[in-house]
Amino acid sequence: MERPEAERIAPRAVIATGTGRYADPWHPFPATSVRIADALRADDWQVTVDDDVDHALAHLDGVDLLVVNAGDPWREGGTELGRGADPAADAGLRAAIARGIGLVAIHAALSSLRDHPAWRAAIGGEWQPGVSWHPPIGDARVRVVDGDHPVSGRMLHLDVFDERYSGLVVDAGARVLAVHDVDGAVHPAVWVREQPTRAVVCSLGHDERSYDSPAHVELLQRAARWAARV
Repeated sequence: MERPEAERIAPRAVIATGTGRYADPWHPFPATSVRIADALRADDWQVTVDDDVDHALAHLDGVDLLVVNAGDPWREGGTELGRGADPAADAGLRAAIARGIGLVAIHAALSSLRDHPAWRAAIGGEWQPGVSWHPPIGDARVRVVDGDHPVSGRMLHLDVFDERYSGLVVDAGARVLAVHDVDGAVHPAVWVREQPTRAVVCSLGHDERSYDSPAHVELLQRAARWAARV
């Protein structure tokens, strides 16, 4: 028997936000996490914004969706900030992926969680230092090239003010949904994977201006629901 509307339990999302060694000088992670949380709450999610990435990863029991909006913990070369996964965080992330938690990787998350191989394997791509790059931030059109997926269906493009990650390493098993063009070259911008769990990668989201785009907000909401099987 279906529950009455008032008794339905909203799905739970945790946004792991870049602070400490997961922060950097370029991305206002706390501010963009607020915008991500607003978008999810508007779509009936229970949202927790956790500004301690390791704490977030270690406390995913009962959580339907993990959104990572954090930076590269190795950007200082590992000398000052150190390397190595917190054991509880690594165990928590691995267990959550094994049970099928949904994952959404936002922008700099492509270079985050480098101490966690399970994250890289699940999202199917990364920002690779010395290979990946971006043109100056500005107005951009991101073209949908696969309109048959629930995340991108019926969408033609997204117009955003953003930093377009280019030269990303994308695994062969990823399904690319949207791309952007730089100097005649086509670069993946949004993709999905279904193994070992459902994951959506959106390379957009440099700062708050990206979330002024209604199409980007809609894409994020769709990504969350698809990844978490809501």
